[in-house]
Amino acid sequence: MARIVVTGSSGLIGTALVAALRERGDEVVRLVRRAPSAADEVRWDPASRHLDPAVLDDVDGVVNLAGAGVGDKRWTPAYKHTILASRTDSTTAVATAVAAADHPVRLVSGSAVGYYGDRGDEELTEANPPGTGFLSDVVIAWEAAAAPAVEAGAPVAFARTGIVMARNGGAMQPLLRLARLGLGGPLGLGRQFWPWITLTDEVGALLHLLDHPEVTGPVNLCGPSPARQRDVAAALGRALHRPALLPAPSPALRLVVGEFAGEILGSQRIVGDVLRESGYRHVHPDLDTAARWLVA
Repeated sequence: MARIVVTGSSGLIGTALVAALRERGDEVVRLVRRAPSAADEVRWDPASRHLDPAVLDDVDGVVNLAGAGVGDKRWTPAYKHTILASRTDSTTAVATAVAAADHPVRLVSGSAVGYYGDRGDEELTEANPPGTGFLSDVVIAWEAAAAPAVEAGAPVAFARTGIVMARNGGAMQPLLRLARLGLGGPLGLGRQFWPWITLTDEVGALLHLLDHPEVTGPVNLCGPSPARQRDVAAALGRALHRPALLPAPSPALRLVVGEFAGEILGSQRIVGDVLRESGYRHVHPDLDTAARWLVA
């Protein structure tokens, strides 16, 4: 049994991760920003950029998933600041505590494939340099905030997560709702590559990284078979026995979601070399299997 600290435990991924950790017998400590209401909760203030290292006493690992939702609100200047600060502040606090711990602590720090920017059909691995744009800048700063732990010699992995396919919540929910109505066609031209991963494999990959502290640095968390967005829409249509032909024009998307539409319409052909080479095997290795699980 391991003792694992989780930040962002009330989010989509965090909730599923906590359940999986407990199912396999691990003890979970959840960091929360409100008054604790359960024995496994510890209050913290990530905006202060400080976490008492005593919280990590007898802790084997930390999974840092804290951060404001990227697609939850329109990207006003104020909310863009919130997206950045919520990630860098929390990661600085966690990394500083890990660096000050009196024993080695594994850190799996949240990150995102937004690091690579819009790269068209270029195949992208962990060795590729960053792209450009707001999310790329956010991820660069987010990962840099873990420097105290890295410089202290702690085993740190950056989980660069793609688009998580989940039955309840997450970025796929709007598309899934449209697909059930037979309206889940291509977004824009649909040629853009989407680095998809099911919630099951996202959690499985995080557990895998916790259990393999020898894997450090960036790790792309996405399915093993890159797919274009129109293929994702078609797979959902097949799984639901619904048509997936009606496209959503790019101008309409920009009108509805604002600047975030650029990320939806952007293309990232991500390959997860590090995850595969470290021995992880996907539960949902192809798009049709993932889509059938999603709509079941």
